Amino acid sequence: MERQSPRPTATPERRREGWREFRRSYPGIVATMGLALLALLGIDGWLVYKRTHYDRQVAELRANMTTVEKQKADLALEGDANRLQLTMALIRRQAAGEKALHLSVSTDSGKMYLERDGAILREMPLRIGAEKAVGDGPDTVHLAVPRGTRTVERILDASASWEVPRWVYNDRRIPVAGERTLKGALGPVALLLNGGTVVYSMPSVGPLNDSSYVMPGSVRVGADDLAAIVPNLKPGMSVYFF
Repeated sequence: MERQSPRPTATPERRREGWREFRRSYPGIVATMGLALLALLGIDGWLVYKRTHYDRQVAELRANMTTVEKQKADLALEGDANRLQLTMALIRRQAAGEKALHLSVSTDSGKMYLERDGAILREMPLRIGAEKAVGDGPDTVHLAVPRGTRTVERILDASASWEVPRWVYNDRRIPVAGERTLKGALGPVALLLNGGTVVYSMPSVGPLNDSSYVMPGSVRVGADDLAAIVPNLKPGMSVYFF
């Protein structure tokens, strides 16, 4: 007896009916999803355009260079990277040989050390704010990851007031407070270094009260770690960033 082949299932049709029902029931969600998809496609297209435009500009500039100029440009770029690596290595070596009590910050490993004469007295994990350009137009300021040698200018406790920069509110996309000078805005313990670098702990007030956010160009360390080393710190102490 000849065996009949099974009938095809109607699953695809049920899926199509389910999608039509979903569109009829939730037209707003469908429209939002469509707009979001279009926005993502637009952003992707813009990024591709900018990358292509940049590559074209680089190609045009290099096309107008002589062979010697191209070689010099390549060597300059390579030299900048090598100089930075050499500078960081020298700072690391200087910190290791410093006989006085000091702090060393390894930006790559995310650690801060209380050191003296090559001996590590305390190791502390930290988080570093990402590099970012803040402000608009001529007032734009580039906040980079700290590098080099700094000194401690002030040591703040929870009772100390600190004026939160306006750009922090803008960067966090929250309304700028009428009163930006807050007690404990940098947490229970904080260090203000020369050059504007801040080493702070998690505050309970103000716009920095967010565990997922670290102020650009600054360092956040656990409050317990900072509190433990504060008795050993004083203004003028060296802080090495490498």
